[in-house]
Amino acid sequence: MDSLPCAIGTAVGLLLKVFWLLMLVYALVSWVPSLQGGWSSYVARIVEPVLVPVRRIIPPLGGLDVAFLVVILLVGWLMAAIPRAVCPLY
Repeated sequence: MDSLPCAIGTAVGLLLKVFWLLMLVYALVSWVPSLQGGWSSYVARIVEPVLVPVRRIIPPLGGLDVAFLVVILLVGWLMAAIPRAVCPLY
């Protein structure tokens, strides 16, 4: 029925939010190296596979990782669009 698509859309939205937060953590760790630890390699394993293909298309410009900005904006847009697309009352 209608509740299954809403549940799936909500779950996808939640996963995107978690990924978006991991990207923020990844950026923070890259800016403040003293925060790096064993756990940061796990965050990199999650975030880097998404960033690498985008970096092939959009290389860093003057030390600014434009690919990171593109991905975080795209994920932010998807976080809002997917749950609303499958569940209009969201």
